[in-house]
Amino acid sequence: MTAITDDLPARLLHEAHEGWRAILAGKGGDYYQRTMTGDGLLILPGVVLGRDDVRAAFKTAAPLDRYELHEPAVIRLGEHAGVLVYRSTAWRGDVATELQMSTTYLFDENNGGWAIAAHQESPV
Repeated sequence: MTAITDDLPARLLHEAHEGWRAILAGKGGDYYQRTMTGDGLLILPGVVLGRDDVRAAFKTAAPLDRYELHEPAVIRLGEHAGVLVYRSTAWRGDVATELQMSTTYLFDENNGGWAIAAHQESPV
């Protein structure tokens, strides 16, 4: 049990980077569909997507070239959950977009890993 909580900030930040790397590799839809809970939500400016809609949304999104994460903070929600909040900057060519991100992760003991229950992006 302590392995889940002792390194929670590092673990959740690692999970966020995994998601970003998948997006840069053109596999963001696969990543989110695989890691979201069955009733998880991806909350974007102007749209809320359930797990089953995520893959199609990523297929139509323009690819990103790079990203940066800033000011990460973790809120512990007991031993099996946490919220990771950070600011991000992502680039498509020379165009940068800044977002405030918030992801709620739950530890899924059946699968032995972290699952995304909700991911929200808001413009800065």
